[in-house]
Amino acid sequence: MDEYKRLKRELMYHGVLVDFYQDTMRIPGGHEVKWDLISHKGAAAVVAVKDDGTLFMVRQYRNPLGRMTLEIPAGGLDSREEPPIACAKRELEEETGYKAGKIEHLIDIFTTVAFCDEKISIYVATDLIPSKQNLDEDEFINVESYKIEDLIQMIYDGKIQDSKTVSGLMTYYHKYCCK
Repeated sequence: MDEYKRLKRELMYHGVLVDFYQDTMRIPGGHEVKWDLISHKGAAAVVAVKDDGTLFMVRQYRNPLGRMTLEIPAGGLDSREEPPIACAKRELEEETGYKAGKIEHLIDIFTTVAFCDEKISIYVATDLIPSKQNLDEDEFINVESYKIEDLIQMIYDGKIQDSKTVSGLMTYYHKYCCK
């Protein structure tokens, strides 16, 4: 690591969700290079397990892909200091209309390590308690339920490609369903 040194970090753009930086780095051999960094305050996601064993999923439009996607409930931290578990609980209720009676950490992932520092903490929520869906004004979400085996098949068929969803579902499946 001593061979890599950040010489300068310049904020190129401050956005609503992300900040874009350009780093000047000294790399092995003494060369200086420019590297891009997208900085994100982080997020949390939830594998929400209903009493019948099916999982809540959310279907929503994703602008970068230009299409609807099927994902586990998730959302961004309000600040870098917010505990991810608090975000996970909030997003579960906001998106599905259910509170977690029990929630436990499943896995942490970094979404795109080559140019982004976004970390998503993924949780498993059980003993779900009906509450009220509370979507943001720009959110339009359909809540659906699926068996884990069907979701795993959708991953293999390329119908689910979102990294947090694939990571969360596969980890849940191997930790809780393949004993």
